[in-house]
Amino acid sequence: MSSFTDSNFVKKLSELNNTQQSIQTLSLWLIHHRKHSKTITQVWLRELQKVRPSMRLIYMYLANDVIQNSKKKGPEFTRDFATVMTDAFASATKDAEEKVKKSVDRILNIWQERGVYSKNTIDKIKSGTAISDIAAEINLKRGRDKKKVEEYVPVNKVKDPQPVDAAPPNKKKKKEEMLSLREEIELMSKDDTSGPPDAEELVKRLSDLEHSASSDAAVREKIAALPPEVSDVNHLAKIHDKESGVILSRKVEDACILLSEYNFRLNAELEERKMVGKMLKDFIACQKEQLMSAEKKIEEYKKRLDKVTEVRGELESHIKNLPDFDLLPRLTGGLAPLPSAGDLFNMQDGRH
Repeated sequence: MSSFTDSNFVKKLSELNNTQQSIQTLSLWLIHHRKHSKTITQVWLRELQKVRPSMRLIYMYLANDVIQNSKKKGPEFTRDFATVMTDAFASATKDAEEKVKKSVDRILNIWQERGVYSKNTIDKIKSGTAISDIAAEINLKRGRDKKKVEEYVPVNKVKDPQPVDAAPPNKKKKKEEMLSLREEIELMSKDDTSGPPDAEELVKRLSDLEHSASSDAAVREKIAALPPEVSDVNHLAKIHDKESGVILSRKVEDACILLSEYNFRLNAELEERKMVGKMLKDFIACQKEQLMSAEKKIEEYKKRLDKVTEVRGELESHIKNLPDFDLLPRLTGGLAPLPSAGDLFNMQDGRH
């Protein structure tokens, strides 16, 4: 991987796009250079404040990927991103479309759900609380976690051990606690605060999964083509000189990098599939609610249609029973016409 410099990082940020592969590739590079976490977070914030609103969301996706996938390696990014997240949240939601605001808000809610940051910290980020206050809370939480570790008593040092004939721990129970991806998604609580998932975003994220790590045939072929000696400890017995050892060391190092990067991408894909699965679950639930609402409206308007149809039938029947006023003058004969002068003369002659 290339060395870290501010300008190098800025260049990579300028090339960032809204695809899973682009975000994961830069995330992996940043985690590799986690010793520069303070500089990284400062540069990230500075560049986020420069770009257009739609790009700010991609920067937030990048921060989310780095924070969640670096937790096992160390707390650097969790701590340092917290110190800039108040300003980042304000910038990411400023002059942004409503769906962008909802997406940014959803990222913060995910951090709270997964215990990345406490509810108190998330509330402070959203409300614009001072950076120093958040940093102090992160340090306090780390201190409490450290104290818990120090107070922990290992099993082999318990003062009152169980008797020899005590029942062994239930291994079956441990197996039952292992949940499948589908079960994990089912157990995820519905996020009522951010509304239903955006259909366009859901379609795009589903489309991105088609190009995920598990679909990367090229990398899988590279892994399958690795020489057997990199995974066989018994091969060490065949090395009798330094040159052979150096050659094997390089092969093992290359294999470690290849497998490490691929495992990182697979873990990121797993997390993404969980989130997309939850989005699908919430989307389906929302569609079911809308379907029920539509069915109720259909029934309501069917009843209205029936009533209007009934009124129309009664009106047609009533109209048929009414007299036709156009025929009335013909039926009564109308008024007799006045006699002409000639008629009057003839009438007089007839009298004589």
